[in-house]
Amino acid sequence: MDICVLRSCGSAATLSLVCLVATDDEAFTYNKRVSRIATIQEHRMILNAVKKGVSEERLARALNVDIASIRKKRNLLVGICPEAAELLKDRHVPIHVFTELRFMKPVRQVEAAMAMVTMNRFSVSYARSLVASTPDDQLVAGKPRRMAGLTEDQVATMQRESENVDRQLRAVEQTYSSDQYDLMLAAGYVNRLLGNVRIVRYLAQHHADILTEFQKLSDLQKAA
Repeated sequence: MDICVLRSCGSAATLSLVCLVATDDEAFTYNKRVSRIATIQEHRMILNAVKKGVSEERLARALNVDIASIRKKRNLLVGICPEAAELLKDRHVPIHVFTELRFMKPVRQVEAAMAMVTMNRFSVSYARSLVASTPDDQLVAGKPRRMAGLTEDQVATMQRESENVDRQLRAVEQTYSSDQYDLMLAAGYVNRLLGNVRIVRYLAQHHADILTEFQKLSDLQKAA
């Protein structure tokens, strides 16, 4: 690619450069490989800088952000129990999620953080739904907790569904490792069967439906 370069004398010269042009959508390639700092880690870095004497104004100028943003990040874990913070320390969590967590008592904060980690959902809307489905006795006294447009019956239904989902998640967590191991062994055995020409021929002649399911299982394992 030829680029016109203006020199200090005012004349122009042509410089030949080799340029790499990517046609891929960067949202699915390069940005995916950027190592972004977790929210709580950023909070700790700001605290550490302030303790060493760096002013909030100087931090705001250096990071090119509003000083209010620096203060929000500095006070990120105020009202958050240590156990919940530990669960979220390596996650990219929106700041307003911590605002929602403050509506809940420590035990419920931990349950909410565990739910977010398990579901891999850290959005503000999901945090609000967890608050809305929290019983009154697990909320901090004097803080509002109703989502706009929800009736008491709808909130009660959300609470029941949330409790059911929590129980199901815990049941899955208890059996996940053993189920995954059994699935791995079964898939390996099926692949060995499909590697035998005589077995494949017999299944094709007498049990075509079973052969189809075996092939689907093998394809899923290869795709994973």
